[in-house]
Amino acid sequence: MGIIVGLLILLLAFLGAPVFTLIGAGSIYLFSGAGIDSSAVIVEMLRLASLPALIAIPLFTFSGYLLAESRAPQRMLALAEALFGALPGGLAIVALFTTALFTAFTGASGVTIIALGGLLYPMLSKQGYPEKFTLGLLTTTGSLGLLFPPSLPIILYGLVAKINIDSLFKAGLLPGGLLLLALSAYALFTARKAGIKGVPFRLAELKKASAAAAWEIPLPFVIIGGIYMGLFTAGEAASVMAFYVLVTEVFIYRDLKLFADVPRVAVKSMLLVGAIFLVLGTALGFTNYLIDAEIPKNIFEWLHVYVSSKVVFLLLLNAFLLVINMIEIFSAIIIVVPIIVPVAAQYGINPVHLGIIFLLNLEIGYMLPPLGLNLFLASSRFHRKLPELYRATGPFLLILLVMLALVTYLPSLSLLGAGG
Repeated sequence: MGIIVGLLILLLAFLGAPVFTLIGAGSIYLFSGAGIDSSAVIVEMLRLASLPALIAIPLFTFSGYLLAESRAPQRMLALAEALFGALPGGLAIVALFTTALFTAFTGASGVTIIALGGLLYPMLSKQGYPEKFTLGLLTTTGSLGLLFPPSLPIILYGLVAKINIDSLFKAGLLPGGLLLLALSAYALFTARKAGIKGVPFRLAELKKASAAAAWEIPLPFVIIGGIYMGLFTAGEAASVMAFYVLVTEVFIYRDLKLFADVPRVAVKSMLLVGAIFLVLGTALGFTNYLIDAEIPKNIFEWLHVYVSSKVVFLLLLNAFLLVINMIEIFSAIIIVVPIIVPVAAQYGINPVHLGIIFLLNLEIGYMLPPLGLNLFLASSRFHRKLPELYRATGPFLLILLVMLALVTYLPSLSLLGAGG
């Protein structure tokens, strides 16, 4: 009977049934089969609704969508170009830092590629960057920034793994910064090899760009700095950001109209939030079954027979996470995390360190051939075939994998910022 139900769920998934209905139905079936009260699924939804940090998800998502719909990306790009454009490889470095910041605030790589990719591609091509490098860079930058606050995947991971979200925000800063530096070094090397020089520095351009983005410049310092210094929690930071962005984009810059645009953006952003909450609620019910059935304990006991080394376990874990995160992202966080957290704890892996490993795998999964989401989005945005993008992202993928190895086997890179 279990095999029949499993095949039926797979068939419904193939036919396009909503993920939350499949997880919820599977959970209820498993609870019933084990003789456990299936009301645990409903209880988890109620528990989820009472979590103080939950408000951060809709508020950060709404803020990110407001920024994406306004002219903030153009202002951010102009300011970054005025600051770093004079460096050799400066424009590529501008692309890296601007898209990382934008992805952190919007939480969705698709928004970054669509909003900034069309602006950066002609600029990089005009300066003489090789086509392969440009495509690889812009495909990669679609997911940069997921380690920086207020990244939505960090919040989701913290909620599911029951880890302090502020600690995760702090832990991601150093690994995320080192990754940007490594990619910037590769951009500098490519620019020098291609004989590309930076644009002349003009103080007037910097003043103009700074004046244009004067109200948006404080935003990352207020949000990231406030969280890092402990001035406010993730939920409070989300409230501050939503209010600040709304006032800035609607009443100061007037890029968006209060009654014509804001309701439309709110509905658009809440469709994503609603989908996440439905999956999150049903998946946490499923997690209860896993705990009651001692699935993580059984997995560890089975693994421990064949994998006694922590080093080997981390290697296998990364391979597993890369494949899972490439195929399905939010569901991977919600379903896989409750399984791996207790298993990893048996190997002595700090849960915050594990979170950064997971999130970096998620970042790489976006661009991992053949199913990474960034590859499909870049193919559509830049009108290129997937095999061409596979080749273009190769060097960038290698850099990210090296950084993944460093973060995996040097826990201090994550725990230093979190105070661990």
